[in-house]
Amino acid sequence: MSTATSIETQVRHYILENFLYTKDEGKLHNATSFLEDGIVDSTGILELLLFVEETFGVEVTDEEVIPDNFDSVERLTRYICTKQGIVC
Repeated sequence: MSTATSIETQVRHYILENFLYTKDEGKLHNATSFLEDGIVDSTGILELLLFVEETFGVEVTDEEVIPDNFDSVERLTRYICTKQGIVC
């Protein structure tokens, strides 16, 4: 099982490397909206969903693929913590 900090780190690195094509941590703030800032598009959300399922071993239902869960490092970390029963 992961900790909230390691989840956040893994999510940040995934977004930075796969969508922003950088390792520069300063390019992404935890509250930055993936959709509003054009970081992730609809296809990217599907990639992100697969990353979450494969990396964290959680099953994501269609109803859970909403901005409240998938629109920032902060929100995605909180969502994964909830699915894994971790307090964030």
